[in-house]
Parts: sequence; C-alpha cells; structure tokens
Amino acid sequence: MNAWATLPTPPCLLGESPFWHPDEAALYWCDIPGKSLHRWSPATAQHRQWALDAEPGSCAPLPGGELLLAQRNGLFRFSPHSGQRQRLAAAPYDTTHERFNDGKADPQGRFWVGTVIEPRTSTQAALYRYSAGRIERVATDITVSNGLAFSPDGRTLYWSDTAAHRVFAFDFDGSQGTLSRQRVFAEFPARPPGQDLARYGGRPDGAAVDAEGAYWVAMYEGQRLLRIAPDGRVLQELPLPVRCPTMPCFGGADLRTLFVTTARNKRPEAELAAQPLAGHVLTLRVDVPGLPVHFAHL
Repeated sequence: MNAWATLPTPPCLLGESPFWHPDEAALYWCDIPGKSLHRWSPATAQHRQWALDAEPGSCAPLPGGELLLAQRNGLFRFSPHSGQRQRLAAAPYDTTHERFNDGKADPQGRFWVGTVIEPRTSTQAALYRYSAGRIERVATDITVSNGLAFSPDGRTLYWSDTAAHRVFAFDFDGSQGTLSRQRVFAEFPARPPGQDLARYGGRPDGAAVDAEGAYWVAMYEGQRLLRIAPDGRVLQELPLPVRCPTMPCFGGADLRTLFVTTARNKRPEAELAAQPLAGHVLTLRVDVPGLPVHFAHL
C-alpha cells in the first residue's frame, strides 16, 4: 500500500465531516473551532474557504449544488456560490453547552445528526433526524455523538459515542426512517489515568463504510484507522502520521481515494512539532472502493 499523502491546503484546527461531491469532483470538509467550510477541487488545484458565524459540525450535499450545514445554532441551507445561508431549523437544545456534531444523509435523503455536550460530563447528547422540515430526537444517553454511517444495503445504521469508546449498530427501516435493535458493534478500552498515548489505541470518532460493508473508523488519539467487518472483526489497521484522525471518507472518480481529516487543536506543542501534518487532510489509495455520498433532501 502506498504512503499517506496530504492535500496542499492549510491545516485546520479540527477538520471534520469530509465528503466527496460527485457532481463537482471536489472534497468538502468542516473546521469546527475554526468556524469554516472548505472545498478542494483536484482538477483545478483550487482551495476555497468560507467563514461561518458558528461552529459547523457537519455538512451534506443537497441536489442543485447547495449544502445542508449543521452548525451550533441550527441547520442551514448554504450556497457555496453566493455564500448565503437560510435557516432550516433552530437548534433543539441549549447552545451554551451543546452543539451539532457528526451528521449524514440516509439513502432516502433524511439528514441524521448528533450532538456533543460541553463540557463532556453528562450523557445528555442525542441523535436527531431532520426530514420534511421537522427535526426529531430519536436516540440519546451519549456524550459525543459520532461515527454515523450506513451499510451498503441501507439496512444498518452505525452510531458511536466517542467518550464511551463504543460503536453501536441499529436495524434501519429506510421506508419509515426508524431505528430498532440497538446493539454494541465495537468497543475499545478506555485510557487509564497516566497511560502514555503511545500505548493507547484511541477512541472511535468519524467513520465511513466501503462497498464490501466494512466500517472504517478514525481512532482519535490512537494514531490509526481501523477497518471492521460487519460482524465486528478488525480486518485491517492503518497507522497514521498524526495522533488525532477525525473522520474518513472515500472519493475520486472510482471512490478508491481515502481522505482522512485530522486535528491539531489543543494538542501539546511537542506532539505538533513531531507531527507537522496534524490538522491536514490525509489521502491514500485503497483497494476496495467506498460508497457514494447520500444527498439530503429538504
């Protein structure tokens, strides 16, 4: 397998929510604390950046070239062409200590997005479903909602609580947009107090599913990416040149380019000096293609 490369774009504080836009042949991603949205077009080597008024946790494409943005202060329709936003739904929580985080559209176009509690001391975060102008709370009892992904047949939804080191799977009814039979899909040991990071495997952050149904998860602070079979077996471990990967996605014309966003926000100076690629988007060619992004529908 080839070595990791990086996009020639400025580093983010906390890159997140990358997706490959098939109509634009471009990669989008968010910088959460940097309050910005980014796009990289490989064919033109053009990088664009949009400043936002509140942290963007995630984004998804809409038909016609606009995006759905999940920000701390609500859900918005955003036009990359004009830079204009239209509020779709107010945040259904107290924005002083909670914000939207990881979000993705399902195969039918509903947008699923979870939240993060700040500080991370309670399990009051939740998972929401946005469809037909309504936002509804569908799951709760977590601290950091992450890891959203759908199986190739659209019958399984994956969802993680990063703080609990646990990934869940649900049976997903696409016709109704409902979840059932929640179970633990993967679980990882927490970091004991004082344990050296070199011996810590990390906690599950953002994720993507490939064409064979394997779940690729970024292990935050674990400096690795895991490929997990639908039955929970770890199939592959990919070491990374940075301590804090945040989320993978698949792109390129054949969906065999793996993109991984990473973080440098609040990391120790010695770590950043040793890992200058922290905050950059990493890329790697892989053998198994990913799944195309689902478009959200309003």
